[in-house]
Amino acid sequence: MASIILRSKISPSTVLKACSASLSTGAPSFAAETRDINKSICLKEAPLIKKEVGLMKREDIIQKQQHDEAMITIEKPSEVATFSGVPEEHIKGRRVRIFVPPKNAMQSGTDNIHQWSMQFDTRERWENPLMGWSSTGDPLSNVEVNFPNKDDAIAFCEKNGWAWFIDEKAPPKPMKPKSYGVNFSWNKRTRVSTK
Repeated sequence: MASIILRSKISPSTVLKACSASLSTGAPSFAAETRDINKSICLKEAPLIKKEVGLMKREDIIQKQQHDEAMITIEKPSEVATFSGVPEEHIKGRRVRIFVPPKNAMQSGTDNIHQWSMQFDTRERWENPLMGWSSTGDPLSNVEVNFPNKDDAIAFCEKNGWAWFIDEKAPPKPMKPKSYGVNFSWNKRTRVSTK
């Protein structure tokens, strides 16, 4: 029923333009909602509309879009270290290592290794004489934070007032795929004689 009402409100020329725009690659792009509506019209289906947007008035939708697109500009970089409540001994003189963690030994693929990690330098540690456990008085030494890229990790360290350095290793060379027939080649010393 909603698709019939929607189709009756949109003129046929708009539908034609929308279908041709979706077919051509050089056409200018429309807004995301317009694209979804136009795509659904071309496919002769009712568009999917979110519940919270469908129940709002047009003025409320415009106000929500303006609110979502609004940006706050800050003149100087913000520092959380001054009002975070962390003792100063854990902030001053700390060095943070930013690195790409190695692949897990139980992991064969390389798709989930493109994240950056942040690790604090180790401070005082001692061995507990009763059980032999290692103890530390530093709460940040065991903290490891992951980031999607290097820039986010650097920004986080600067925001908290920590000195940082990047431990970046050269990426491994991609392996050249070999043919299975090379194992049985007549001119290579890969065949094993049975005599």
